[in-house]
Amino acid sequence: MEIFLEKIEQLLPALGVEVLVPIAAPPESKEEARPLFCEISGLKAIGHLTPNGIVVLAQSQAALSLRPSAKDYPWVVNAREQLVKDGVLVAGSGHLVFTKNHEFSSPSAAAAVIHGGTANGRTAWKDADGKTLKHLDSV
Repeated sequence: MEIFLEKIEQLLPALGVEVLVPIAAPPESKEEARPLFCEISGLKAIGHLTPNGIVVLAQSQAALSLRPSAKDYPWVVNAREQLVKDGVLVAGSGHLVFTKNHEFSSPSAAAAVIHGGTANGRTAWKDADGKTLKHLDSV
């Protein structure tokens, strides 16, 4: 039964369903507390890593329109629609805005919602010096 539950916990976030994901936990280490930035077309989102994934902070911006890759991966569309329905994302002037901090199960899931289509979170999220998560993880 524990194996089954573990598989469900892995599968649901990949499908854009974050029912079993705990509410955002505070950063546990200096690496987790480091601010990270995800940008697209002049829009900027700010977040930090958590033990469960990544938290996108309130007032972060996201693309208003969907990219063509969203058609191939409907979980991105579903996740964005759910965040709008829940009031986490609201329309701003030409973009979406996070009204409160929101934790995603992975940097890629957060980047996909911000970009409006699939995105590699390990390259989309960067620190203040412009170093990607991929680079920071290899150090």
